[in-house]
Amino acid sequence: RYEPTWDSLDARPLPSWFDEAKFGVFIHWGVFSVPSFGSEWFWWYWQKEKREPYVKFMQANYPPGFSYEDFGPLFTAEFFDPDQWADILKASGAKYVVLTSKHHEGFTLWGSKYSWNWNAVDVGPKRDLVAELATSVRNRTDLRFGLYHSLFEWFNPLFLEDATSIFKTRKFPTSKSLPELYEIVTKYQPEIIWSDGDGNAPDTYWNSTGFLAWLYNDSPVRETVVTNDRWGVGSICRHGGFYTCSDRYNPGHLLPHKWENCMTIDKNSWGYRRDARLHDYLTIEDLVKQLVETVSCGGNLLVNIGPTRDGRIAVVFEERLRQMGAWLSLNGAAIHGTKPWRAQNDTVTPDLWYTFSPKEGRVNAIFLTWPLYGMLQLGEPQAKLGETQVKLLGYEEPLKWVALGEKGILITLPQLTPKQLPCQWGWTLQLTDVN
Repeated sequence: RYEPTWDSLDARPLPSWFDEAKFGVFIHWGVFSVPSFGSEWFWWYWQKEKREPYVKFMQANYPPGFSYEDFGPLFTAEFFDPDQWADILKASGAKYVVLTSKHHEGFTLWGSKYSWNWNAVDVGPKRDLVAELATSVRNRTDLRFGLYHSLFEWFNPLFLEDATSIFKTRKFPTSKSLPELYEIVTKYQPEIIWSDGDGNAPDTYWNSTGFLAWLYNDSPVRETVVTNDRWGVGSICRHGGFYTCSDRYNPGHLLPHKWENCMTIDKNSWGYRRDARLHDYLTIEDLVKQLVETVSCGGNLLVNIGPTRDGRIAVVFEERLRQMGAWLSLNGAAIHGTKPWRAQNDTVTPDLWYTFSPKEGRVNAIFLTWPLYGMLQLGEPQAKLGETQVKLLGYEEPLKWVALGEKGILITLPQLTPKQLPCQWGWTLQLTDVN
């Protein structure tokens, strides 16, 4: 059994499914999806920091005295079709999904008995959005279902009272935050608990180690659940299951501990923005590059989308996810279930990243730019004459190559028209019998 100490909890092996999955989808959805302006931090920027664009937006579009709580009933989700969402998630090639069960605004997407009249069953949709998505994902896909949960809430009076006492009192975690965590685990059995928002309080205030000990020892998901590293001040990138280290974290080199790169398709926001422009969204080329770099360095990629207040996944997000799925349907063998190789990226050719398929003993070289003259030089692999084979995924014939001394190999790519290319945004070479 695990003790409620970091030493004990950090010694728990990460369930292997998470490392094999490599790619998940993050969904930021909540009352912030109603103004859908600027950022999911709308309430904080408008009321606490009083940032000019937010203040002006409210003055121009809403009557005087309109409060953030008044957005609640406008979070209607009338077009929310969990089956359709599940089908898009499945088509993306992702292996897990993480939904924001509650963001820093404190609004829960399930009918929490600890969030009276500020939840999706009492206000707005009048639906248990967490339950509906969990059911559809489990019935229609093989994705693992996970939940994001914010420890703190910006304007909760109990939290503010605790903060005033420099967290000597613990009214908020004992009456609100912890009961919610036990509630979502018991009710929805998520296989990922993605914690966030420590409110500058230490993990002892949140009793994070006590909760995690229960989660790993006695909860209904104790065998398979994975957790991240955001459990109180100082725990990020140090304690917990997999490390997130920061938002949009992509170190570009191998890390000794399992990590995740959580990032957004909309470069500027996690929640939906009605005022986003096309150039604010990452292209499919950008996303494939992020995935390949992340997986090469031992990480998972968690790509975020923000649905609308009425429950739609905007077409641009759906397109990106389906494009990822199309790419993975061909190149997934070089991503899912792989391990980092001895080299992460090539020393000679830029934008070329390696993964290793342990079962097949294969080195995968993923290159993101098709070379001008059809010759590709790899500086890292040591080829063996008469033994090494090189194959381009999606192309039948083995490729010709020559060794370049001790280390390195020059590969002749097939002469293909753009239409004949196996895919458009990155290609995989499979090398067998190389050192």
